[in-house]
Amino acid sequence: MVDDRPLEWLALARGTLDRVALNRRDDAWVDAAWADPGTRVVVVQDGRSLVTYEPSPALVLLPPEQAPDGDRWLLGEDESGTVYFGTSGPLPAIEGARPAGLRRVGALLGDRDSGLITHAVALENWHSTHRHCPRCGAGTRVASAGHVRVCPEDGSQHFPRVDPAVIMLVTDDADRILLARGPQWPADRRSILAGFVEPGESLEQAVAREVQEEVGLPVRDVRYLGSQPWPLPQSLMLGFIARTDGDVPLRPDPEEIQDAAWYTREELRAAMDTGDLVAPGPLSIAAQLIMRWYGDTLPNMPQF
Repeated sequence: MVDDRPLEWLALARGTLDRVALNRRDDAWVDAAWADPGTRVVVVQDGRSLVTYEPSPALVLLPPEQAPDGDRWLLGEDESGTVYFGTSGPLPAIEGARPAGLRRVGALLGDRDSGLITHAVALENWHSTHRHCPRCGAGTRVASAGHVRVCPEDGSQHFPRVDPAVIMLVTDDADRILLARGPQWPADRRSILAGFVEPGESLEQAVAREVQEEVGLPVRDVRYLGSQPWPLPQSLMLGFIARTDGDVPLRPDPEEIQDAAWYTREELRAAMDTGDLVAPGPLSIAAQLIMRWYGDTLPNMPQF
């Protein structure tokens, strides 16, 4: 049986800052924070930021006067009173630093830095794809310290988009887990099922529908275990476990599932030991759900 307590560690859900949302509309406060030489800025370019790796992975954070010109996004304030911003622009050349994206460093960075890059990448993705008003097509301007875009023509406000997606570990009466492979995946990749929530649908309904659509199984005992942002480009992953009864044959949807199979712990370990199946990295909520069922770190688990 799967432990249904909340997941204790999710790589992209570890932010430690106070987002100081009430200060976003206080232009004087935001301007003063930007002028403070102690303020720090994370620069992102196409989803990547500069990272140093010695003595341990850490974001390169710049003072405001060294940040590239452009819109700034208030990310939060730490317990010491240091304020953090994000902005999009060319990454500077800094000795010992290399550009890296969330997939590579999201699980390696400390709690503060993981939260900073996740927040900044999410805002960069949204701003880059929502520059025009969906009502009238006019170009929008940034407001609320980067968390709103306003149309100058009709005054409408537009907020960062988040697409909820459910991801679920399904077990059967023999306490096996279901793993599947998408048509576009390498032959050695398997994961648990996932899908986007549809309009007018609860999260539990989305879990049941996606499992039914993708592999033809009815499920019950749907339990929520945790969530993390996945700004690649704009999702929120909501993790669940669910049960299926009896011996209902798997009927994979060929458009979404290349193949699907049940695994015992021994079968999963053997497949990973031989390299027939590659474990997902710790960045994903899928890995955390599988490890919760497995009871330990997965064999040959990649670093990210």
